[in-house]
Amino acid sequence: MKIHKTLRKTLVLTGLLLGVYGVHAQTGDARVQPEAASEQTRKAAWRGQPPAIATANPLATQAGMAVLQAGGCAVDAAIAAQWVLGLVEPQSSGLGGGAFLVYADPQAVVTYDGRETAPMAADENLFMQADGTPLPFRTAVLGGRAVGVPGLVRMLALAHEQHGCLPWAQLATPAIDLATHGFKVSPRLNTLLRANKDLPLDPAAAAYFYNAEGEAWPVGHLLRNPAYADTLARIATAGVSGFYEGETAQAMVEKVAQHPTNPGLLSLRDLADYRAKVRPAVCFAHQADTGPWQVCGMGPPSSGALAVGQILGTLSAVHSDAGWSATRQAPDAPWLHAYLDSARLAFADRALYVADPDFVAAPGGDWHSLLSPRYLAARAALINTDSDAPSLSPATAGQPGERQSRWGPMPTQPEYGTSHLSVVDSRGHVVAMTSSIETAFGSKQWVAGFLLNNQLTDFSFRPRDAQGRLIANRVQPGKRPRSSMAPTVVLDPSSGKPIASLGSPGGSFIIHYVAKSLWSLAHWGLDAQQAAAAPNFGTTGKATFLERARFDAPTQASLAARGPTVRAVDLTSGTQILIQRGDQWEGGADPRREGLVMGVQP
Repeated sequence: MKIHKTLRKTLVLTGLLLGVYGVHAQTGDARVQPEAASEQTRKAAWRGQPPAIATANPLATQAGMAVLQAGGCAVDAAIAAQWVLGLVEPQSSGLGGGAFLVYADPQAVVTYDGRETAPMAADENLFMQADGTPLPFRTAVLGGRAVGVPGLVRMLALAHEQHGCLPWAQLATPAIDLATHGFKVSPRLNTLLRANKDLPLDPAAAAYFYNAEGEAWPVGHLLRNPAYADTLARIATAGVSGFYEGETAQAMVEKVAQHPTNPGLLSLRDLADYRAKVRPAVCFAHQADTGPWQVCGMGPPSSGALAVGQILGTLSAVHSDAGWSATRQAPDAPWLHAYLDSARLAFADRALYVADPDFVAAPGGDWHSLLSPRYLAARAALINTDSDAPSLSPATAGQPGERQSRWGPMPTQPEYGTSHLSVVDSRGHVVAMTSSIETAFGSKQWVAGFLLNNQLTDFSFRPRDAQGRLIANRVQPGKRPRSSMAPTVVLDPSSGKPIASLGSPGGSFIIHYVAKSLWSLAHWGLDAQQAAAAPNFGTTGKATFLERARFDAPTQASLAARGPTVRAVDLTSGTQILIQRGDQWEGGADPRREGLVMGVQP
């Protein structure tokens, strides 16, 4: 079986780094992006037949493809690739974090929730200071306070139990081999290590990622991680108990508790009691130019599928033109205005309603109330498409149910992290999985060969708004913080067969990257690679952000005239796409990161 590898080594420097935390989405100074920009890699679309896999790193893609060639299912390949991702791009995801996985076959769509939980000793004032103000974000991140109970390992075990084909232990072999014998430091990992000033503060992390002079290991340095190999070997042989109990669990708890300035609350009982969950998929209809689509993704505690569905549904109701400028190779200003206001409306609903469904009821008793065509048509009516009409800023939440919400809206906070992979196997099974440790390099706490997350900073730091109303996404013991991760599959509604898998990292802008990709594929006639590479844009409610050097001055001026502030910044998506076109599949990997698509070449 001949394998096609799409990886052209044409590197183009994308400009100045945004710094360790990026740019702030609420004021124009906040942090839009979880990870700084690095070199871009020009790539061509892959076309062929399943099995195929797209991940954020070539070594992970190769590991997943080897599993598929050995007779593995899509879930098997996703697990093998994720074990490698945790090793070779530890800044984005790993054993110390969580994930959401969407599985689809012609009979069903199943979503798996591996989101971290707050320790049982936590309460709503976890991030509040004695003077009644929230902790500074960086203070909250560094150390043990923001470490949630990791969910990735249990979630993958649950998905494997239900949909795996190869033995669990076999799936760890590629990552164990790489950790033992070493892998070469990539340009992106080197760039992020050089940009990060907090990671070296942890002695264990400094000893692994930097040389004796405190310099990041150079590109091409052979980096070995025997501790990771040992931890993964315990998981492979003992199953989830090899992680959630015993020496690995003890090491995590001690690391969190013993931080000298910012200890956390993680306990052995929290780890032993953690359970991944099967959740109902959030699905919505979308009329693509080629026919109807059924788009499915992760529901709460993720806001991803709901926000993407709201944006696409509102935009479809308010704007009939495709909006793509072939001469500029970018969307035009009228379309962007309609898109951005649709997004502002969706983010306003997200801030008010979306939180862990085990703690917070859906408006109107059903999360799909936020996707009702009637509701979205009413929201679309709020958008004025006249050329001189101002933007909706700020937008306010709607009322999809009969009762008015009692919640207070959550203030905008930085959101970070993540990696995404997509898989289709020869059996017609599809996986879309997005995994995360939150900020770049998580809490900067290194233990047993991996980094611990800081996912608890995805909760609202403030438990109440200025009027004293509780915020749905406040900290509570055992609760899962709201997420923006949006692993997505598309089904052909006539047959029920999955025809696409996609997703992206990017903090709260994941929602925009996935919405842009879906619209590009559905309406702009772009192939998978073109959709992944298309210019990025977005908002979280106020300022408009456009990808640096991708939009011309007239487009920027037109949007700025409508208000509010328009900023050109690096928007470092990492989109992976697999989609069926006719009797072939095609794949795309975002040029802004190091992703690779592999599959069978006809």
